[in-house]
Amino acid sequence: MSENVKIDTIDRRILEIIQRDATHSIQDIGEQVGLSTNPCWRRIKRMEDAGIIERRVAILNPVKLGLGVTAFVSIRTNKHTPDWLASFAAGILSIPEIIECHRMSGDVDYLLKIAVADIAHYDRIYQELIAAVPGLSDVSSTFSMERLKYGTALAI
Repeated sequence: MSENVKIDTIDRRILEIIQRDATHSIQDIGEQVGLSTNPCWRRIKRMEDAGIIERRVAILNPVKLGLGVTAFVSIRTNKHTPDWLASFAAGILSIPEIIECHRMSGDVDYLLKIAVADIAHYDRIYQELIAAVPGLSDVSSTFSMERLKYGTALAI
């Protein structure tokens, strides 16, 4: 993966289209940006090869799937060794309800975003987390009352 991949105005327009709806055909994307199919495909392929486009996915509605509770979990730990970090990462990766994990600056070491059906479901995940990852000194949870904005598109 090249870190200095240059993207131009057409590449940015392609990325905006794909971010909104990745199901567009190459031909349709090309027509929207003023390219024929092959040059459009080459640009998309170049951005995929460079890691700019990581993957194309479907975005699911958690409420319609019975996962309407979002918990944000702040974790503090006194352990920061490579072995502990590997154990922590393995524990986080083993729990599919954890949909994001960030290493943070400030008072909190890690912040998790968890999607669950209800508080009882969250409690099962909490128990699974503390069993899977030893050495957590503080695990604090807050729950989203309402999602006011959600998106995956980056402002490019």
